[in-house]
Amino acid sequence: MSNTWRSLLVLVFTGLGAIALQAQNENATIKPKSNSPYSRFGLGDVLPGYLAGSAGMGGLTAAYNDFYHLNLANPAALAHLKATSFEVGLYGKYTKLATPSGKDDVWGGNLSYLALGFPLKNPVNRALDRNRSPWDFGMSLSLAPYTRVGYSIESKTYNDGFKEATNYLKGDGGIYRAQWGNSVKYKNLSLGLNLEYNFGKAVYSRRVAFDSLSHSYETEYRNEIAINGLSYTLGAQYVYNFKKPNAKGEMENTGKRIIVGAYGRPAQNLNSESSRFFQRNNISSYVGVVIDTFLLESGVKNAVDMPMEWTIGISYEQINKLRVGLEYSSGKWSKFANPAKPEQLTDSYRFAAGVEYVPNLTSYNSYTQKIYYRAGFYQAGDPRTVNGQQLKQTAVTLGFGFPIIMPRQQVSFVDLSLEAGKFGVKDVLTESFIKLNLGFTLNDNSWFFKRKFN
Repeated sequence: MSNTWRSLLVLVFTGLGAIALQAQNENATIKPKSNSPYSRFGLGDVLPGYLAGSAGMGGLTAAYNDFYHLNLANPAALAHLKATSFEVGLYGKYTKLATPSGKDDVWGGNLSYLALGFPLKNPVNRALDRNRSPWDFGMSLSLAPYTRVGYSIESKTYNDGFKEATNYLKGDGGIYRAQWGNSVKYKNLSLGLNLEYNFGKAVYSRRVAFDSLSHSYETEYRNEIAINGLSYTLGAQYVYNFKKPNAKGEMENTGKRIIVGAYGRPAQNLNSESSRFFQRNNISSYVGVVIDTFLLESGVKNAVDMPMEWTIGISYEQINKLRVGLEYSSGKWSKFANPAKPEQLTDSYRFAAGVEYVPNLTSYNSYTQKIYYRAGFYQAGDPRTVNGQQLKQTAVTLGFGFPIIMPRQQVSFVDLSLEAGKFGVKDVLTESFIKLNLGFTLNDNSWFFKRKFN
């Protein structure tokens, strides 16, 4: 055989070996940033829509509005802003996974959100002009993850035929949401609309290796699903201010109020494009390189049916002193349908309660008197089920808001909150977690400020 043919054959077999090795190790190339085994199901873990400030109060959103903090979940709250607010959120999470057969510790963390919100009427101008218009407007832009898929599981099974096999289950990815919020307020009623663009891709892989059989085939099933599309959320809030007569007999606000709020997202469709393959391979000195592909599909387009979701809440406030709230959420996830990954989900719910207290916001000699102290609780039923049991989540929260006085007496905040709880199904798999949320809020009231010269 000539050197040319020998070189060509070596090149061909080397290439085939590289292809086989790549296929064999496709599962190994998936490196998820977190490990939540339940994210295999549905669209993954649906992430909360609240920011670090309200996270310490159990994640209240429906009846929550603040002059200097954003509320992205209920767009009606944007019209209550008194300054431009730029918020960045980070989180760190420790999770202990526990099954009847073992335990594991998992650490994770990432960027939670980027958000910018602003009033469309400058409050300084309105004060200087003594403008008492009943109308207010707010707007926001934000980017945050909506769902997260991340798991890495290794399990062994036993059988009289092949004795032992190892299953390698891995997944990574998720859906992000870019959001444009708008709100209008007339007197005590505010209405809002969030327009959302959803995008992202998730990868699900399962590889089975028959460890006890020499020269056996390995099988792998891999599914990739890319999702994109528009959705929207509608919101409303009504504020009832308690009043009393002043010395002139005129009714004036006491600083105490009740807020009733609600928001929801109707059933909508998103677009999906999926690809999947199912193959087996064997690489050994006896049989050489063997690859069998049983299934190969790509570019399959479908519609994902997203469920109707709604949240309603109520809160009582003493402005700059006390805030107490309750809320309830529900989602018709039993109507969810994803043809690229068919599975049956169940309706979800969430109940939350929280409180915020500021001892003395105007204190000049004690910083601890100006700190926002927060606490809360929530309990939720997840859309996913295991062995016919719905996944449950319960947690308590604790938070602090640290005001920072900036130039021109503008107030910004560092918000810190802790969530400690448990998630999953008892005697199957539970996730005990401690989550740290850190938010930075920078406020500026000079946007849209009209300077005047005399």
